[in-house]
Amino acid sequence: MKKSAAKLQNQLEHLREQIRSHEHKYFVEDKPQISDAEFDALVNELRQLEAEHPDLITPDSPTQRVGGKPREGFVQIPHSTPMQSLDNAYSEEELLDFDRRVREGLGRESVEYVAELKLDGMSMAVRYKDGVLGKAVTRGDGSIGEDVTQNARTIRSLPLKISPDDMKKAGLRGEFEVRGEVLLGRKAFERINDEREESGLPRFANPRNAAAGSIRILEPGIVAERHLDYFPYLLLADGRVPFAEHWETLENLRRLGLKVNRNRKKCCDMQEAIAYCAEWESKRDKLPYEIDGVVIKVNSIPLQQELGSTARAPRWAIAYKYAAQQATTRVERIEIQVGRTGALTPVAHLTPVPLGGVTVQRATLHNEDEIRRLGLRIGDTVVIERGGDVIPKVVRVDLEAREKAGEEFQMPDACPVCKGHVMRAEGAVAWRCMNANCPAQLKESILHFAGRKAMNIDGLGEALVDQLVEKKFLQNVADLYQLKQEQLEALDRMGKKSAENLLREIDRSRGSSLDRLIFSLGIRFVGERTAKLLAGHFGSLDQMMTASQEELEGIFEVGPKVAASIRAFFEEQANRRMVERLRKEKLSFEMTGFQPRSNTLAGKTFVLTGTLEHVTRDEARRRIEQAGGRVTGTVSKKTDYVVAGADPGSKLEKARELGVPIIHEQELDALLAR
Repeated sequence: MKKSAAKLQNQLEHLREQIRSHEHKYFVEDKPQISDAEFDALVNELRQLEAEHPDLITPDSPTQRVGGKPREGFVQIPHSTPMQSLDNAYSEEELLDFDRRVREGLGRESVEYVAELKLDGMSMAVRYKDGVLGKAVTRGDGSIGEDVTQNARTIRSLPLKISPDDMKKAGLRGEFEVRGEVLLGRKAFERINDEREESGLPRFANPRNAAAGSIRILEPGIVAERHLDYFPYLLLADGRVPFAEHWETLENLRRLGLKVNRNRKKCCDMQEAIAYCAEWESKRDKLPYEIDGVVIKVNSIPLQQELGSTARAPRWAIAYKYAAQQATTRVERIEIQVGRTGALTPVAHLTPVPLGGVTVQRATLHNEDEIRRLGLRIGDTVVIERGGDVIPKVVRVDLEAREKAGEEFQMPDACPVCKGHVMRAEGAVAWRCMNANCPAQLKESILHFAGRKAMNIDGLGEALVDQLVEKKFLQNVADLYQLKQEQLEALDRMGKKSAENLLREIDRSRGSSLDRLIFSLGIRFVGERTAKLLAGHFGSLDQMMTASQEELEGIFEVGPKVAASIRAFFEEQANRRMVERLRKEKLSFEMTGFQPRSNTLAGKTFVLTGTLEHVTRDEARRRIEQAGGRVTGTVSKKTDYVVAGADPGSKLEKARELGVPIIHEQELDALLAR
């Protein structure tokens, strides 16, 4: 029996090693050795064996790249050492000045550099323990990032396991960290944008935004479909670079099986690095991914350490940024694009013109004020610019080329998608459609309505909402309460049990509190706290709907801008019809539940950090607010108490720096019991 188990274990590990090898050949080296069908057959064989013997599944198995249910959010994790930014240079003179500072700082006549293409992606740190991928953390603010491990595991060029032999060759053992860029290639980016456009969603502005948005999607299955890539640029062990040269670091990253960018060069001096920058500026359009410049680093690690860093950037590296590319063309017409938040954005449709390796046919005009500033008329000749954004912008109008004044553009007085009421709030630059059920923003409205802090409908994620809207099962958020079992079972990845669970969640949400209902409506500027204030003041949704602008402005923390937005929302007839449908579905339109017994915490501001022992942070927040207190997310001199649980974050250190009182859960209970 033992021999049979050992044989099975060996068979599984042999399959895994085969698959890892072929993944590396395909996704890292771009040299596939077998067909897609043969690769799929290996994966299916492994998946079947693991299904029969689930106790033998390992975290580093290739089948575990996508797994687990969608997450509710991302946990914040501090970086072992800060992920710093880079200072920028925009000219040859600035690069030479950087070189002068480096040489003077080191007392040397010349310095060797490494020049690497500046990939236009999102920085991410990946931690390995004994060769197995443990954590993946976004850059965040440089000190604290978000745990995106589940999503990072879907990146096929990022190994889940590094062999002991490869680690030994690199002189590594135990734990180490790889830092690099998450990228989306041009082809994958265009495919995603085409799919979004077909679904009525706004296109991503650039691959960087798309990569950053993709790695933060809460459903790993969707992330896997985006085909992200990962290019490393740094390796740390015990918080330091374990090699003598940066070039040696890159070579060892490559030996470990990571996809190090081939387009890099060791330069004997800055002049050679400048020539490298010029070479790739003319060739950048031929690359399969976007770059926005070249990063130049001192090659010697001891010299890097000698130069040190400022508070935000190393003194031994600089990013040379390429100038934005420009072209001249003609504006044929201006159309309005309605975004997911209801914003109306004017877009110029252009006479097609080549720019940056693509044919450009449209450019964003941002808003009405920008059109007035440019003095743009339909038919004008314009200069367009394409920097990091895929959708270019109009830089200026060529007035000398204007033969006669064309038609002046006017913003529409109704939404071009749903014909609903549009409004431009005081002090705002954008006009917005006020119809929460406008098809252009319906998916976002449903996701917001079902969100954890709104109606909290568990299981209603982005992929499912996409299907429900596309099949026209949902044309209004109130349609959620009319969904049928058979409709849900007909959708992808939805079996009988999943459908039953979702319908149970939807039915349960009927009992959500009034403040959650108000927040779920998606009224602009009405966040969680404002929704609670409104619910507490009016006691019912009906009273709030009929309140005047003056009465709304009289509520604590509700100013003219918020009041105007609330009035505009309820003056839109489509929104009123939606609310009436929600009433018929027996949602809670009245204030119910626990009422504060005293105002002992009135005027007191709290910040919660860490994991509390007996209640969730949401429950603690609710109890504080019902006792008249206020909970914020940032520690400041105005904070009265920081409530610290297990594994507190940086907020605890901030409280200590500012001298803010720190209490624990038991002390909070004592305050609430007064």
